Amino acid sequence: MASSEALHGRLQTDIDLKSSAEEYYKMWRKEAHKIPTATGQNIQAITLHEGDWHDHGAIKIWNYTVDGKSGVFKEKVEFDDASMTITLHGIEGDVYNEYKVYRPICKVVPKNRGSVAKLVIEYERVNEDAPIPNKFMDLFVSMTKDIDAHAYAAST
Repeated sequence: MASSEALHGRLQTDIDLKSSAEEYYKMWRKEAHKIPTATGQNIQAITLHEGDWHDHGAIKIWNYTVDGKSGVFKEKVEFDDASMTITLHGIEGDVYNEYKVYRPICKVVPKNRGSVAKLVIEYERVNEDAPIPNKFMDLFVSMTKDIDAHAYAAST
């Protein structure tokens, strides 16, 4: 039997953005309902389950496609406005067939031109046979690039 530590992991990558940190963060913080428009091939819908769209602690249900398969992810959002960090605390959904813990995090860092999105997925696999969530990191990267293009176009 695998040790619990072997099942825990963290994926991370940095993505250079054309949009400013404020523009990009605003899409998540104030305009999450626009994310399916920005990245329709990845996210087909986001519905509000509890709270208000832009409130810390709101619960949202995401309909997504990864590797050509549809999935549902229910999360409770945490915003840290001072550090421009968004944390999606997974509650339930298709990811829990393979993971006990699934937590995507995006921290946006300003640069002279544009910004950087520091993407992290913290996870715990249900067992050794469950894959490392690389396909979900690929989805997160693709979404980030699409949201960036949308935020940048809206600001120019």
